[in-house]
Amino acid sequence: MFLKNELELRKLPPIPEEGNLPDKRRARVLDILQKEIYGERPPAPDFVQSVIEDEGTPADFAGKARLRKIRLTVSVLGGTFSFPFRLVFPTDKMNLPFVVLINFRPDVPDKYLPAEELLDRGIGFASLYYEDVTKDNNDFTDGFAGFLAERGIRCGKISMWAYCASLILDYILENESVDRERLAVAGHSRLGKTALLAGAFDLRFTHVYSNNSGCGGAAIARGKNGETVEKINERYGYWFCEKYKTYAGREAEMPFDQHFLLAAIAPRKIYVASAAADSWADPVSEYLNCAAVSSYYEALGKTGFISADRLPEIGDVFHAGDIGYHLRAGEHYLSRADWNLFLQFFLQ
Repeated sequence: MFLKNELELRKLPPIPEEGNLPDKRRARVLDILQKEIYGERPPAPDFVQSVIEDEGTPADFAGKARLRKIRLTVSVLGGTFSFPFRLVFPTDKMNLPFVVLINFRPDVPDKYLPAEELLDRGIGFASLYYEDVTKDNNDFTDGFAGFLAERGIRCGKISMWAYCASLILDYILENESVDRERLAVAGHSRLGKTALLAGAFDLRFTHVYSNNSGCGGAAIARGKNGETVEKINERYGYWFCEKYKTYAGREAEMPFDQHFLLAAIAPRKIYVASAAADSWADPVSEYLNCAAVSSYYEALGKTGFISADRLPEIGDVFHAGDIGYHLRAGEHYLSRADWNLFLQFFLQ
């Protein structure tokens, strides 16, 4: 009853029913997310071409895998744009679980990307450096943002980065060694928000991993501590659509909240990770969002969020349901401890 009472205090709006048909409900939720928070998602491409810019060497990762740099050229809206990403396939493996990480740097390995740990578990991965798509600023003439602006589409930059994660998945799925039942998209902080949106729109992602994503991500906005709708729009309004700015200081009036975003991922698996000292993201609001969407999962025949009936405590790890969660000690960061806990959930 404790979590139920906590959620009742937040007074969350109900997720649209739309005749109780899962596909129609999801379509309605995605429409709300586009109009109210993230902006219009670009249309599906006409075609995507790929070029290997760097083949890597047999010595990469002690011979366990090759690090390749791939450039995708996308034809959409009557024009083309291109961006690179890094790709690592373990050598001579089949039924590969695969992770697409949307990351802050192009480096592989990276402080947020423990390549050896992933390879030692038999996992392939791609890394998208988000600013290879468009810069993380208010300039909408740059990269993909400029390409879309010329064609009358002004979505937030989170939507652009999420869209390109799906284009990478197109390329990955051309490889028959990939396990279609274990395909994850992952991100930390603003890119944790991006991973959630990528998973919401792309049904091919079977797992979605959001690390410390906070406001506009995995955290409920109503009653949230730390970053609020007003604060995030003051600094990073270009991540979102213009409509989202109108809710500054008016969270209680929003006809949605972030449980809509998690519901759009259902019935696939979600993993939310929090850090105890990350008050800006607010671990309590992230945890409560997992609980808020649990009944939605259960209505779809899934197990939802199986947790203790209390607020989270440092060291909590909840892996039993289709919504996973952990709370570690420490600050806003994507650590190897975070990765290892998510990978336990991903591979179970």
